[in-house]
Amino acid sequence: MGLLRRLVGVVFVPVGVDRGLHVLGGVLVADVVHTRPSFRAYIKTVVGRHVRRIPVAPTKHRIQVQTARTARVDSRIRPRPAFALVFLLLVLVSVGSSLAYDPVDDGSLGPGTVEREPANATVISTQGVHFAGQFDRSRPPRLLSVDPDGGLRWQYEGDHGDGVGGWFFDVDPLPNGNLLVVSPRNGETLVYELDRETRERVWTERLPFTDTHDVDRLDDGRLVVAHMRTDVENGTSGDRVVVWNRSRSEVTREWRFADHFPADTDGGVDDDWTHVNDVDPVGEDRLLVSPRNFDQVLLINRTTGDVEMRLGRDGNTDVLHAQHNPDYLRGPDGPTILVADSENDRVVEYAREDGTWNRTWTLTGNLTWPRDADRLPNGNTLVVDSLGHRVIEVTPTGEVVWEFYATWAPYDAERLGTGDGSNGPTVQELNATGRYAVHDGAGESPGAGRTTPQAWLDRVTDDTPAAGVGTAIATWWAHRAPWFRPVWISPWGFLTTVLAACVGATWLTAEVHWRWGDAVAAWLSGDG
Repeated sequence: MGLLRRLVGVVFVPVGVDRGLHVLGGVLVADVVHTRPSFRAYIKTVVGRHVRRIPVAPTKHRIQVQTARTARVDSRIRPRPAFALVFLLLVLVSVGSSLAYDPVDDGSLGPGTVEREPANATVISTQGVHFAGQFDRSRPPRLLSVDPDGGLRWQYEGDHGDGVGGWFFDVDPLPNGNLLVVSPRNGETLVYELDRETRERVWTERLPFTDTHDVDRLDDGRLVVAHMRTDVENGTSGDRVVVWNRSRSEVTREWRFADHFPADTDGGVDDDWTHVNDVDPVGEDRLLVSPRNFDQVLLINRTTGDVEMRLGRDGNTDVLHAQHNPDYLRGPDGPTILVADSENDRVVEYAREDGTWNRTWTLTGNLTWPRDADRLPNGNTLVVDSLGHRVIEVTPTGEVVWEFYATWAPYDAERLGTGDGSNGPTVQELNATGRYAVHDGAGESPGAGRTTPQAWLDRVTDDTPAAGVGTAIATWWAHRAPWFRPVWISPWGFLTTVLAACVGATWLTAEVHWRWGDAVAAWLSGDG
């Protein structure tokens, strides 16, 4: 600032009356009254820079004076140490974190909190990470069997050459103790019965359907399929729920969404119009269906095809937002639906009373894109925290009593010996209605080794004026970082790497501006 004052004094004191001063991008512009014939030579001598006169009036001139070279150099030098220090610190943290990080020690497959051991094992499916139709071998899809104490009993990745391990989505326990597995790949979906002890396939059905997430077995042995990502013909989507006859390898019944929803639902028909991700038999003649993109859950009569009940509405994300795996519970006063409300990062329970759905339970906090929730017979809820890469059993008030970390992107979990899906009481029967936060997990206590950047940010901004912004940033990061973080770098190392890249890009942009900014400005103004 001292140099700037001296320069302004040089310009105005000898010249005359000040008509205004503007500082634009390091260039001083002054309107003055010209009173001295030798003014141009005087400025050139004192400032040492070329000064160009532009006539404004017979006795007035517009004087454009560039700041002295020393001022420009000084303005560059001052930010450089700050840029260099921040960049170096971030790089050191990132490198140190990567060198010290061991994905195995991190427990990419391992127990978290285990306060109460369940009676039976838990089976988990993980989606894995894919790019351009190919799975990432460092983050594979797999099926896991976890012992009550949190120990890994076995993992199954399937025969990738045969496509068995393309993706793993729904997994259901069968009455004989085996597992019904859904694994789409390369334009078709494999459905098979997997022997839980030998990990051998008992039978396999290849369905000509793309990216199917859920298939359930009906009592008569037929399969009911949530069929999504169909071709669009004449502006009409082929998304539907179908019944597949295994003995004839054909569809015997179907329910089409286009027959019940207008074409402008969810912004219009495309090749993933409904993203119907779940279908569950309810009794002998009903199906519970989850068109994720429509933000609603439907109860369909299999005989008449009528929609008997509907929870949620397209675009009303306060009720549901891109939900997964709803379960139908039979409450004391009527129907109840428990559902993973994925994009809202919560699990919710709704009870239908006098024709109206009322939310009776909300489980939130420290959940990132949950995609499954099963009510257990003991009243606890088994939750798949997909982008938290874990499965947790929580009490009705949100306490974590059992936890297993299961990368990458777990999709479904089943507690063996408790039936398929939810077979427990409603929260009204438990006298536990209300809103609760998940707590006491391995990554939710200050200083815990599993604390993630998003959980830390959520916690430090909680109960502050920045809470809303902190939650929004934490959610944005949590929904994206897991898909791009290399397997060999820790969550904190990945965050510091991204921050270092941002600082480096900003520094580079500043250097370009400092070196060539004046020339570019002159060229743009037509003076260069």
